[in-house]
Amino acid sequence: MEFIRDYADWFYLIGAVLFILTLRGLSGPKTAIAGNRYGMIAMAIAVLTTFFVADHPVIWMIVGAMILGAIVGIARARTVPMTQMPETVALMHSLVGLAAVLIAIAAIIHNNKLVELGPELLVANGVSFHEMSKVHLFELFVGCFVGAITFTASVFAYGKLAAKKWAKTISGGWVKPVQALIFIAMLGFGIHFFLSGSMTSFWAMTALALAFGWVWIAPVGGGDMPVVVSLLNSFSGWAAAGIGFTLENNMLIVAGSLVGSSGAILSYIMCKAMNRSIINVLFGGAMGGAAAPTAGAGEQVQRNYRSGSADDAGFLMSNADSVVIVPGYGMAQGRAQNAVKELANLLKEQGVTVRFAIHPVAGRMPGHMNVLLAEADVPYEDILEMDEINSDFPATDVVLVIGANDVVNPAAKDDPNSPIYGMPILEAHKARTIMVIKRSMATGYAGLDNDLFYNDKTMMVFGDAKKVVEDMTKAINGTGH
Repeated sequence: MEFIRDYADWFYLIGAVLFILTLRGLSGPKTAIAGNRYGMIAMAIAVLTTFFVADHPVIWMIVGAMILGAIVGIARARTVPMTQMPETVALMHSLVGLAAVLIAIAAIIHNNKLVELGPELLVANGVSFHEMSKVHLFELFVGCFVGAITFTASVFAYGKLAAKKWAKTISGGWVKPVQALIFIAMLGFGIHFFLSGSMTSFWAMTALALAFGWVWIAPVGGGDMPVVVSLLNSFSGWAAAGIGFTLENNMLIVAGSLVGSSGAILSYIMCKAMNRSIINVLFGGAMGGAAAPTAGAGEQVQRNYRSGSADDAGFLMSNADSVVIVPGYGMAQGRAQNAVKELANLLKEQGVTVRFAIHPVAGRMPGHMNVLLAEADVPYEDILEMDEINSDFPATDVVLVIGANDVVNPAAKDDPNSPIYGMPILEAHKARTIMVIKRSMATGYAGLDNDLFYNDKTMMVFGDAKKVVEDMTKAINGTGH
C-alpha cells in the first residue's frame, strides 16, 4: 500500500472536500441524502488512509475495535426510535469527547515512556524521537480539557433528555461560585502542566474538566436543551480538531473544525430564535426554574379551558379552507408523524390547504420535527419555518397543535415576567380556531404553563397523539363536505 502512503495528502484533501460538500448537502432536505453519502465516502477515505499511513499499527486491536463499534452502531441505528434520537445524539457526542481525552492521555504516556528510555537507546534501535514542544503540550492541554468537558456534559445531557433519575437539575446560589472555582482550578493546573509537563497537574486538570462538564450543564433548564445539544456538537468538533493537531492528522483537523464551526453557527441561530444569548443559556437563569412548574400547576386548577372530541376537531378541519399543523415533542413521543401525514393528505383531497409550521427549537434537538416529517414523506414545500409562516396565522381558519407547548406560548410576547419573554414563537394564538392535542394540562419541557390552552378560541383534545389524529381522520372520512 505504498501508493496510499505516497498520496496520503491527496486522499485527505479529497476527503476534506467531500466533508464540505456534506455540510452543503445537509443544509437542505432535498440534498440531505446526497450530503450523507458524501460524508460516508469521506469518512471511509479518511479511515482507510489513516490506517495505511500509521506507524506500526496493532492490526488486531484496530480492526477489532472497528468491528465492535460497527456492530454497536448498526444495532443502535436500526432500533432507536425517533423519540430517543436527541439523547442518542448527545451520547455520541460524549464518545467523541472521551476519545479526545484517551488520545491525549495515550500521547503523553507514550512520550514519557520514550523520555525514560533515553534518546541514545532510541536512536540505537532506529526509533526517531523529539521531546514534546510547548506547542504540542498546548494542543494536548486544549484537546484534553475540551474533550473531558464534552464527555461529562454530553452524558448529563443524555440523562436529562432520557429522563434518567441520576441526571437531576441543580440550582441555588452556590452553583455559579462552584462553577467558577472548578474552572479556574482546571485552568491553573492546565497552565502548570503546559509550563512544566507535570503529570500530576495533567491528571488534576483532566479530573476537574470532567467535574466542570457536569456542573456546567446540570443547572440548564429543560427548554434550553436543544441549544445545549447543538453546542456540545460544536465542542466535540473542537475536541477532535485539537487531537488532530496532536496526531498530526490534517483530515481530523479539517473534519473537527467543520463540525465545531457548524455547531457553533447552529447554536447561534437557535439562540437568536429564542431571543437569548449563548451566555444567558449556559450561565444565566435557564428557562423553567424551580418555581415555574409550581406556579403553573397552581394556575391550572383555577383556570378554565374548553375541551372537545376528535370528532369535533375533524368536523372543524374538514369545513376549513386552511389548516396549519404545528408539531412538537408530543408528536414524536406518540410516534404520530405517519398518522399526521394521512390526516393532511385527506384534508388536501377535500380541498383544504394544509401546511406545517416548524419552530427552530421544537422538540429536543435541532431539526427534530423536520426529521420526523421527512420520515413520514411529508412534502418539503408544505413545511415552513417560523419566519415564513407567522404572518399567515391571522388568515388561517384552524391551527392544530400536536404536543407543542413552549414554542406557541403567548406569554413570550405578552408577559414581561415570564422566563421566556422575548422569545419568538409561532403565533398560533392569532388563528381563528386553535386545537391542541395533549395527554393532559401538564406543563411543557420548560416547566411553564401555556396561556394558549385557556384562550377562548382554543379547544383541547386530550389523548395519545397518534390515536387522536387517527380518530380525527376517521371523523373526516365520515363527514366530508
